[in-house]
Amino acid sequence: MFLLQIDWDPIKFIDLGLFKLHFYSLMWIVAFILGFYITKRIYKNEGLSDESLDSLFIYSVLGIMLGARLGHVIFYQPELISEDFFSIFLPFKFKGGFEFTGFQGLASHGAAIAMIISMYIYNKKVLHKTVLWILDRVVIPVALGAVFVRIGNFINSEIIGKYTGSDFGVVFKQLGETAPRHPAQLYEAFSYVFVFLILFYFYWKTNKSEQQGFLFGLFLVLLWSVRFFVEFVKEAQNIERADWVLNTGQWLSIPFIIIGLYFMFIYKPKTKLS
Repeated sequence: MFLLQIDWDPIKFIDLGLFKLHFYSLMWIVAFILGFYITKRIYKNEGLSDESLDSLFIYSVLGIMLGARLGHVIFYQPELISEDFFSIFLPFKFKGGFEFTGFQGLASHGAAIAMIISMYIYNKKVLHKTVLWILDRVVIPVALGAVFVRIGNFINSEIIGKYTGSDFGVVFKQLGETAPRHPAQLYEAFSYVFVFLILFYFYWKTNKSEQQGFLFGLFLVLLWSVRFFVEFVKEAQNIERADWVLNTGQWLSIPFIIIGLYFMFIYKPKTKLS
């Protein structure tokens, strides 16, 4: 039986002269643009103004990007705080010589935490509904955005899987390898398509959007369950924790899954929306 093996050696960027347009950055841009139009459709359905949507976009971009970066540094690369502090917030590397790197090293756990915080601030400053009302709706475009972020990781040959030990898998030529690995990034991207479709269905075809916290909880359970199980075929991002029974990503996913189950099946809002 023939097992599929792919040699993966794409270009990572387009050289535009003044700067290099990295495909990873382009995937983030696509994620935010698609997210904007999906949210616009949802806001129109809810009778909300374009002004409140514009504000949501700004809060989301700043919150998610900053949270994703800080999450990576705190959970996976804390040495940057003392060794190359300004590279945490800027798309440049300063240690060992100045170099434009683009925004890389982004953690989804940090993005999730920052999304909740930024939506709390957005609600308090702009929308004046409830944080859960907003979260129940923004998780739909966020789930789709996660698809493109993982495709970007695949293009960059990062967050790679373990060796398959067979003829099946992807050979990451950019890493100088000859043996196939699990395309863990694509496993996640493919799974997140279904997370998006499930959330999209529950919002448009059921009345679950009226149950505060349900869609947000469903998002947490589905997305972090995918992350938890795919981690079994991923290489540990922090080599010092490679021999843990569960890796860092899995330990960080468990609380999100538990919180999601709480909002789906236990949480009762104290007040109803008018």
